Amino acid sequence: MTLKITANLQNVFVLLCICSLCYFCGRVETESVYVQDLKGLYWTLTNGTYSNNRIKIPSGVYSAISGEDVLKSYNDVDLRYISYDNWTYSLEFAEEIKNSRLVNLTFYGIDTISEIYLNGHLLGHTDNMFVRYTFEVGHILQDVNKLVVRLTSPVHAARARADELATRNITVPPACPPIIYRGECHMNMLRKMQASFAWDWGLAAPSMGIWKTVALEFYEVALIRDVDVAIRRNKTHWNMHTRVFIDSGGRQNFYAELTFYAIELMEDPITISTYSKNKLSWRNPVITFDQALPIENVELWWPNGYGDQKLYPLHYSLKTWLSKSGPGLRSRTTSTKTIRVGFRTIELVEDEAREGVGNYFLFKVNGVEIFMKGTNYIPMHILPELSNDELKIRYLMESVKEANMNMIRVWGGGVYESDEFYEAADKYGILIWQDMMFACAMYPATDEFLATVRTEVIQNAKRIAYHPSIAIIATNNENEIALVGNWYGTAGDRARFEAEYRELYIGTIYHELKIIQDSSRPTPLISSPSNAKESEKDNYISNNPGDENYGDIHFYTNFEDAWNPNTYHRPRFASEYGFQSLPKLTSWQLTKHSKDDLLNLIHHRQHHTSNMSLINTQIRRHLPLPLPEDENYLEAWIYFSQISQAMVTKIETEMYRSLRDTEHHTMGALYWQLNDVWVAPSWSSIDFYGNFKLLHYWARSFMSPIHIVALYDSNQDAVNVSLICDHVDVEHDGLAVSMNIYKWSDLFPKKQIVWPVVLKPNGVQYDKIIAVASIFETDLTRTNSFVEFVLRDSKKALARNFYFPSEIKHAEGMADPEVKLKVFYSYCYKVHSEYANIISLNVSIKRPAIFLYLELLNTSIRRYKLTNNGFIMLVPTKMVHLEFFHSECLDIKESDFKVLTVNQYML
Repeated sequence: MTLKITANLQNVFVLLCICSLCYFCGRVETESVYVQDLKGLYWTLTNGTYSNNRIKIPSGVYSAISGEDVLKSYNDVDLRYISYDNWTYSLEFAEEIKNSRLVNLTFYGIDTISEIYLNGHLLGHTDNMFVRYTFEVGHILQDVNKLVVRLTSPVHAARARADELATRNITVPPACPPIIYRGECHMNMLRKMQASFAWDWGLAAPSMGIWKTVALEFYEVALIRDVDVAIRRNKTHWNMHTRVFIDSGGRQNFYAELTFYAIELMEDPITISTYSKNKLSWRNPVITFDQALPIENVELWWPNGYGDQKLYPLHYSLKTWLSKSGPGLRSRTTSTKTIRVGFRTIELVEDEAREGVGNYFLFKVNGVEIFMKGTNYIPMHILPELSNDELKIRYLMESVKEANMNMIRVWGGGVYESDEFYEAADKYGILIWQDMMFACAMYPATDEFLATVRTEVIQNAKRIAYHPSIAIIATNNENEIALVGNWYGTAGDRARFEAEYRELYIGTIYHELKIIQDSSRPTPLISSPSNAKESEKDNYISNNPGDENYGDIHFYTNFEDAWNPNTYHRPRFASEYGFQSLPKLTSWQLTKHSKDDLLNLIHHRQHHTSNMSLINTQIRRHLPLPLPEDENYLEAWIYFSQISQAMVTKIETEMYRSLRDTEHHTMGALYWQLNDVWVAPSWSSIDFYGNFKLLHYWARSFMSPIHIVALYDSNQDAVNVSLICDHVDVEHDGLAVSMNIYKWSDLFPKKQIVWPVVLKPNGVQYDKIIAVASIFETDLTRTNSFVEFVLRDSKKALARNFYFPSEIKHAEGMADPEVKLKVFYSYCYKVHSEYANIISLNVSIKRPAIFLYLELLNTSIRRYKLTNNGFIMLVPTKMVHLEFFHSECLDIKESDFKVLTVNQYML
């Protein structure tokens, strides 16, 4: 009996221990900072007449009232009233922790102008959506608390600030966007997402809200806010130069001890006890230390296409206390943070060019010169509170990787992206060109504006700097070239605007970026485009910021023939270029109301100041577009716009890639733009719903590590054949190029010429210059024939490309390919709460099918992906695979597809 009682008591004791441990794991971890997250609670949103008490944050007024309806129909205008009112968020909550010495109330993002009250006490004002605001509230907290955030209309706030400056005879242009944008004025008065007041690719939805989380932080002395690790390399070791940035709200110097764990790199943790005897200043507390690691113990991190993306977890545990006797029992003195880093070196080389004039502008990673292939990234959503969808972030990053890209540029009119975004870039090997959030405008240089910019720069720089994906930072987008080019009528007061430009970008932003500057990191650029290092000679305002011999350029064609490679500049680096197209028809059907006239809606959403003239001119120059009154006009217009965009961007990208080893030494091509914020005419390669346009399907090929380029030189009437290879190591056995000349009417080539070739590792092999007259002989002409170039090794085709000697609309002999589509195989399996549907399609033809396009008509499938689309088919049969996720397994039939070819518009 005694033994049994003892065993029972032991069981009870163990159970109590387990329960206690579970309680503390879920609620308060002993001696650790405790965070009470307020995002899981129900907030109330009201403007006095409307009220909703079921709001959860992150939240914005637009999405709280109407979800994503602002993206539908004409709601960009019809729902604008939302942004003209003032709104209030409120929350009642209980304090979860008692007797904590310090309590912070931290807002990680408020959009944008607000007053914050807690239990009737004014905590402060906010005026920058990119800034984290922290208030010490321990003395105000009660058992039950009321938090109130009063938001001011951003439209009215921006106008009020502009009016106030006008009373001092200060103007800051542009006052308003072009009328065709249907936007709002004075975006540059506020530190918020500039694109929310409208852009040439996006709607105006002047957002406001609590767009990031809100938390109470209970602690004794201090907590870790950010960690920066700058990684350098010498001949024998890597060195991690680490700085741990600490927040302390107590306004007292304190003792600190930091323990650092790197379990994959070091057997034992290390402890930095420098401040365990001597106090750390509370004003700017930072703990700095270095840790060396033998080179042989570390795996490199590489950009996509060059190697693996090895990431190492690093863990930091900080203890802080006030008394010499050490931290008190059960006091919340421990703060932790974990990050993942990659070991790589990165350099921006701007040496004087050995050929011609100017300076190089190229990136070297781990000592290897890398041609930067990629695109520009705009905000994922026009409503900031919806811009941190981790699944969409992963999908877009995977799509970038899949298209053989290695760099994206985070454009300066959006937001500093989320931690999840940069972590995904690290994971997929996508380097980031990071703009600071200033774009296409002059900005105020008042003391108040510069003060909030300083905080913005410091906070965001410290947050993202450690990521191996961060390659370069630029302080603004197009503001130098706008000033020099008098885009906004600044010439009349040029001296003032130059002084204010330098005060903002050099004296403020560039200066504050020094907090993360390190010899291992490229020096920030002042603007993009710019002459980069060369612009120092002009105190960063050059006469020609788009000089092809220096830095980077932005280049857009107007009414020139954009299928002609001679149209384009020969820059060192092209960081913006592109052409518009229309999203597919089914995406329009998802966004329009049943009574909307689609053609009118398309024109409503076209914000380009030239309206549709650029798209139409380019299409009509090369493709057989029907007349607007024809029944098939709209379908053909959308289809041809995507062919035109894909072809223009392909040719321009191929030209830049082919210039790598010439005197121009072009080493980067980032097209505009990857993604969209709504369904509209735009430059994107992926539409709002995530569907690839033809451009993104084609990018897999023209950005492939091994590619064959055949560019027509109109000056010589010749085709220049170049072989591009991004691989550092190359197998040369059996390499050959075949030039196959087809008639538009026949599946099999009428003439074939084969020659052996070599590839230049990590470079361009300039193979042949072929006179066009030598290609087309006897019954082969420039109008009845076209040319396929195929690069092969002994086993398979490595790359292929085409040369069209005449405009396609002038092709002779093009006939009905008699396309047949058959569902060959279907497979479905469950992934979490959805079903992955995989369908294999057999496509068969009898004659060449030009730009064969497949569109799935089932609008319940908002997003899908094909293995290929918009391709030239020259074989009798071909398999194309379809993949999408859905709430169920669907029975997809041949009738669910629309099939288009250029052929059908030529008959």
